[in-house]
Amino acid sequence: MKARFIGFGEVELDGRRYGHDILVERGRITRREKGPSKARRHEFGHTPLTAAEHIPWHCHRLIVGTGADGALPITDDVLEEARRRGVELVAVPTDQACRMLSGADPDLTAAILHVTC
Repeated sequence: MKARFIGFGEVELDGRRYGHDILVERGRITRREKGPSKARRHEFGHTPLTAAEHIPWHCHRLIVGTGADGALPITDDVLEEARRRGVELVAVPTDQACRMLSGADPDLTAAILHVTC
């Protein structure tokens, strides 16, 4: 998969552009459904990544693109679940996450990419 951070609010995966947060799981791209995490928005100033969301855990490495400025909060329950499952969780700004995702084995690597903040 070829991934590229276009700029604030947009990523490109395999030539297709997305203007919303996405999940990449086994090479399949879907929209991140952050509704289950909105209940914790008041704690962080905007919606964090929580274990209440669908997280693509069937991988060895989960890359979390934390946004243009790296501001996406990741709650402790996500970090704890990654440890429990033996998944390496890498949280980096989305431009770096895209570079890491490009060329990664889709059977071993999943991603959550936040496209704003």
